[in-house]
Amino acid sequence: MTDLICVGAVSGAFGVQGEVRLKSFTADPAAIADYAPLCTEDGARSFDVEITRAIKSGFAARLSGVRTKEEADALRGTRLFSPRDRLPQLPDDEFYHADLIGLAVVDTGGAPLGTIKAVHNHGSADLLEVIVPGESRTALLPFTQACVPTVDLAAGRVVADPPEGVFE
Repeated sequence: MTDLICVGAVSGAFGVQGEVRLKSFTADPAAIADYAPLCTEDGARSFDVEITRAIKSGFAARLSGVRTKEEADALRGTRLFSPRDRLPQLPDDEFYHADLIGLAVVDTGGAPLGTIKAVHNHGSADLLEVIVPGESRTALLPFTQACVPTVDLAAGRVVADPPEGVFE
């Protein structure tokens, strides 16, 4: 488990006064400012966050130390992280995506199926992207109770009962 959790990303400048377009990845999108100061992945920069207004696809926000449009544009694509201890404790059946990436995936009989590469959400539900060993492709496994009945973070694995055809 990582000590930093990605909670948002800068998608560019908003206006000419140094505001940024901010995408929030938190359960309550407006709560992203509550986890500040946020840092870059390498920890080189840290920002206090002030949300100024809601805009299409996120928020307009002021980040400490960013005063011009050029400085805001330079942050485009920057992912923002918060230390895990600032985030809420999750119930037993919920997980941070960062905790799932890298876990082994086994079927209900214990046979290895692969390793979780990423977690995607394209609208209706999360999908686990699983690297299939010995193949150049990945498989997309629905992250539902029916398809993934067990997540064992301590053992570093998930047990999957995949729909037919996912790993074929």
